[in-house]
Amino acid sequence: MIREWQGHRPRIHPGAFVHESAEVIGQVTLEKDASVWPYAVLRGDVAGIVIGEGTNIQDNTVIHANPGQPAILGPGISVGHSAVLHGCTLQGHAIIGMGAIVLDGAVVEEDCIVGAGAVVSPRTRIPKGSMALGVPARVARPLKPEELEHIRWNAREYLALSESHRKTSRRVF
Repeated sequence: MIREWQGHRPRIHPGAFVHESAEVIGQVTLEKDASVWPYAVLRGDVAGIVIGEGTNIQDNTVIHANPGQPAILGPGISVGHSAVLHGCTLQGHAIIGMGAIVLDGAVVEEDCIVGAGAVVSPRTRIPKGSMALGVPARVARPLKPEELEHIRWNAREYLALSESHRKTSRRVF
């Protein structure tokens, strides 16, 4: 469901995909080819949320912000199922693993993987090209070339999947 809040209406590119069970509220911008999957919640009430081109927000993910601290996601990011992103910046071309949490003021630079279940603490910076794992998340190692390619492959797969859902998915009752 797409909801206006206090005069703030989500801005959704015509090429973006939003599943009917997702909640997109208020100050949210979805750029071209972005996708928001079942039961995800993007709540742009106290500050804005930007979802970059080709970024996918998978099932049950929650994205919120703090006053003066928006949630900014660059292009080509895959946010895994049940992740929580709060007032953080993801610069682009990354995978945020299932159940991972990225907190206020944290920055995940380009070409990173944050492992499933990891917690990126407030104001932490994950440098470009890193694998971050654990609670709290720490840089485990640099990414391998095949992992960098996997980031882009995953984003392409979700783009194809969103196009398929747009064309063939229908409510049956």
